[in-house]
Amino acid sequence: MTTVADGLGIARPHLSAMRNRPPPRPRGRPPLPDAELVADIRLLVAELPTYGYRRVHALLRRQAEKNARPAPNAKRVYRVMKAHGLLLQRDGQRREERRHDGRVAVDQRNTHWCSDGLEIACDNGEKVRVAFALDCCDREAMGHVATTGGITAEDVQDLMVATVEHRYGRVNRVPQPIEWLTDNGSCYTARDTRTFARDIGLIPRTTPVSSPQSNGMAEAFVRTLKRDYVRVNPRPDAQTVIAQLPAWLDHYNEVHPHRALGYRSPREFITTTREALSAI
Repeated sequence: MTTVADGLGIARPHLSAMRNRPPPRPRGRPPLPDAELVADIRLLVAELPTYGYRRVHALLRRQAEKNARPAPNAKRVYRVMKAHGLLLQRDGQRREERRHDGRVAVDQRNTHWCSDGLEIACDNGEKVRVAFALDCCDREAMGHVATTGGITAEDVQDLMVATVEHRYGRVNRVPQPIEWLTDNGSCYTARDTRTFARDIGLIPRTTPVSSPQSNGMAEAFVRTLKRDYVRVNPRPDAQTVIAQLPAWLDHYNEVHPHRALGYRSPREFITTTREALSAI
């Protein structure tokens, strides 16, 4: 040992102490057992197969709050889902999109609403066309119309009435002006539609031509509805799809977590906001 110490240029007692040093203790706490968490995650993923780990964590946190128990850490949820092959697969390279520098989201409810439409293909070849309206603050889907034909100006006017009644009840005009943002579809830009909108207190606004991203919140809702509801539910015919739409929108409003809302659902956000304002 003296020869080795001399060769390394260190003292013999120091070399001896290094040789006899006990193995280091493991740092941190031992990992928590994952069996129960895996079971909870599998139940959620089975029901909502398009949810990634952030939304799964939001739902687990919501369940924990209801049962008065500690919520799992988001990083732990990611680790467990990755270990058990429960993470979403990426769809490949992200496509480049036209950038929109405007701000669609607003900080107050009932000041800025947006509307758009989508088409749902059925297995028998029928197509369901849907128009909807969202609040750009709380993201709630406030109303919709569905038809197997094209969305007409009359359909949009019916949508406006349903949306106003959802927020204010049966009134002839909203209490304060509300911006109504849409694309340049003929059903939205028709003279009768714009006149009717102004009569009930809405201020028609349209996106720049060839820039649908300017109505990005509505575009995001279309992607969410198709990904999380249309693709994972049966669509044998138009009648079945139209019958399912209210349940899809109700689930979106009550359950679907939004990153912009702190991973709360629209109605959960509305309730939390009301409670915060009443406490002031």
